Amino acid sequence: MKFNPNSFSPSHFLWDFADGVATITLNRPDKKNPLTFESYDELRSTFWCLDQSWDVKAVVITGAGGNFCSGGDVHEIIGPLTRMDERGLLKFTRMTGDLVKAMRACPQPIIAAVEGVCAGAGAIMAMASDLRLAAPDAKTAFLFTRVGLSGADMGACAILPRIIGHGRAAELLFTGRSFSAEEGHGWGFWNRITANVLGDAQDLALELAGGPNVAHAVTKKQLDAEWHVPIDEAIEQEAQAQALCMQTNDFRRAFEAFADKRKPEFKGD
Repeated sequence: MKFNPNSFSPSHFLWDFADGVATITLNRPDKKNPLTFESYDELRSTFWCLDQSWDVKAVVITGAGGNFCSGGDVHEIIGPLTRMDERGLLKFTRMTGDLVKAMRACPQPIIAAVEGVCAGAGAIMAMASDLRLAAPDAKTAFLFTRVGLSGADMGACAILPRIIGHGRAAELLFTGRSFSAEEGHGWGFWNRITANVLGDAQDLALELAGGPNVAHAVTKKQLDAEWHVPIDEAIEQEAQAQALCMQTNDFRRAFEAFADKRKPEFKGD
């Protein structure tokens, strides 16, 4: 069944859809928006479903009440995990990893709009987004080591070094310490620091939604695919991908608009 963003009504977070932009709001502000088994699962399913909806052209993910996400709920996730057998634990860790896989696989650019606490799985969701905007008060921590776990969680050891470098990633994943918005911006983790983080994220999403959506999907796919291949193979992959984009009507209309000295209209076809 085709995913319909206009009628979608999730149980474990807020959903808003307008002008091609979907906004996901984690909505447990009294606890700084922690995740539960159910919200992990629903978020994972939602991002998988976005692959079936070209009506959604960009996604913003944020948190309610001045915080982004404090990670897994201590009482609803951490406690039960201490009582699970190996099979149950592996089922859980694969589900959480699937959330990151789904975020990376969905064709739409994802923008994280982060205020306040951004810890554990919250930091992972910000990391897994394509673009990250932070409020000046954002405090981010990959704090797995603080609860006796490794920093190897939900792809952190693969993705974080590619964003901020191996040495910085190693420090954060070994110590679990938090970093400020300014520190993260200096490292390249945050694209921008802004006092109007959600408004600016939605403006950026609208800008992307008005662009060549097929081409954006190709860019996102290749940003991930080219991690794994030599430069020569990456160049060949990009040659084939760009040749496909050159067959789109968006490309033809953009040329005609440029020739006529007017703004192009992208329709995602």
